[in-house]
Amino acid sequence: EVQLVESGGGLVQPGGSLRLSCAASGLSFRDYAIGWFRQAPGKEREGVSALSSRDLMPHYADSVKGRFTISSDDAKNTVYLQMNSLKPEDTAVYYCTAEYRLGYGIWPTEYWGQGTQVTVSS
Repeated sequence: EVQLVESGGGLVQPGGSLRLSCAASGLSFRDYAIGWFRQAPGKEREGVSALSSRDLMPHYADSVKGRFTISSDDAKNTVYLQMNSLKPEDTAVYYCTAEYRLGYGIWPTEYWGQGTQVTVSS
């Protein structure tokens, strides 16, 4: 059974940083694409960043390029999202996602974590 458990959310001031973690079980990063989505109040869920299982290349939404970095630790089966230069518009619930052999797709949507709240406010 695939399980994804996020942690690391919280309240941060504009310009600050947070690192989200996603502890994954029941899967191998060699076979699963891993990603992060977010959903702000009143807005649709959107893809933030993802790691392809096919070529291990990271992908980023235009809104976070240059500020967010996705990485993985295979030994810990954990994926991270380092978020720097945070803005109020980054406020959302952040979800870790995974999908088996996504191929040429970018955004994994098969499995979802429970989400972690990130609030950027002064």
